[in-house]
Amino acid sequence: MSESVRPVRGATVREDFNDVRAVVHYTKAAHALGLWESERILVEQFFPNKAAQLLEAGCGAGRVSVALAEAGYRSLHAFDFAEELLAQAQSLVIERNVNVTLFHADATRLDKCPMLSGLQFDGALFMFNGLMQIPLRRNRRRALRSMAAFCRPGAPLMFTTHDREDSPAERVLWRLEAARWAKGKQDPILREFGDRYYEEDGVGRTFMHLPVREEILADLKATGWTHQYDEMRRRISAEPRKVRDFSDECRFWVASRTGD
Repeated sequence: MSESVRPVRGATVREDFNDVRAVVHYTKAAHALGLWESERILVEQFFPNKAAQLLEAGCGAGRVSVALAEAGYRSLHAFDFAEELLAQAQSLVIERNVNVTLFHADATRLDKCPMLSGLQFDGALFMFNGLMQIPLRRNRRRALRSMAAFCRPGAPLMFTTHDREDSPAERVLWRLEAARWAKGKQDPILREFGDRYYEEDGVGRTFMHLPVREEILADLKATGWTHQYDEMRRRISAEPRKVRDFSDECRFWVASRTGD
């Protein structure tokens, strides 16, 4: 297989997030947006205790963790596997003078991270579709298990995904894509049905897996989480234009760490 059609891997995603275009894009959002209104509503509902010890996976340039610290959350650990984004998060933490412990880690290999040794968290977050930017379902499940291992029983996990059955237009597009996969004519860089890899002006290349609801329910059940809640963003809050320009419609999920 030639270099030009090598399948998307974790290293591909890391390289894309370290690209200067992605770094600038997510850093601007971290400085300008803070929490979306839908995020704020659900954080207040499912993470009411501001003294709780929280873990954010895929923190990027610090948009969510810094906003949580500014809202009064006092015990925040956040990590990302893209070194350039993490450096921007560190700069934002210093600029805003907030207390967030930042570190470099891979969500699928948290057991290898010395920063987490001996820690147990009261809740976790994996925002803006970060979980879905991990190639291969087995790796996404590994990340869910990995996070569960560092959360106390009953701890909530909040994350978002796209939903490829949410709109009529998406359903039509995915029927066409299914026909291509059935004939073996899909993009050879993709590895599972539901994958997309695309380029946006000013952002660069982005990998994303778009699941159906049943897929996520099965993944949660298989990895130590109990489903609590899910809803499309538009039904939670009408976001301002600047948020909609930054992000597409998504489904919010909340699960709780299954008791031992």
